[in-house]
Amino acid sequence: MKAAIYDAVMWPVERLWLRPLRQRLVSTARGRVLEIGIGTGANLLYYPAEIELTSIDPNENFLKRARHRATTLGRPITLLVGHAEELPFADRSFDTVIASFVFCTVADPVRALCEVRRVLKPGGQFRLLEHVRVHNPVGAKVQDLLTPLWKHIANGCHLNRDTLSLVQSNGFRTESVREYLNGLVLEVGARAV
Repeated sequence: MKAAIYDAVMWPVERLWLRPLRQRLVSTARGRVLEIGIGTGANLLYYPAEIELTSIDPNENFLKRARHRATTLGRPITLLVGHAEELPFADRSFDTVIASFVFCTVADPVRALCEVRRVLKPGGQFRLLEHVRVHNPVGAKVQDLLTPLWKHIANGCHLNRDTLSLVQSNGFRTESVREYLNGLVLEVGARAV
């Protein structure tokens, strides 16, 4: 999907609902921060001014849009093309890792979580905002039925991924979980164990 089309499609959702969630997600970022899957840079406005921000995204067109947004905001940032499963950073490089609506599209989320744990400093925080598999059995079945088509349309997005369980079973201790839209969207704060 082209970056301009993505932003146009997401604009109403961002304006009416996502902005405060994004602000809440990134406002506690401290020190050296890695954002996995920055996309077009929707979180940039909300980061604290004093952080050192680095981000990766596999989509070069999205990165161009994020770079433009960062320049407009006067936000220094390092932007790299890359994948969550192969983070090009040394062990224990970051104080905070942020991901918003990313782990639904990651091809190998377990490997990506291992990489997040590897690049986090001891005591570092991992914060994510994700749409996930719902608790309601009927809703979950609908997600299962729609996911094959949705993956094809939406960059490999899995509507039915249980990201919280993946985080909890791959070396992280959850410190906070907030549910939105009856559990369709989760905000998770975690630390590596």
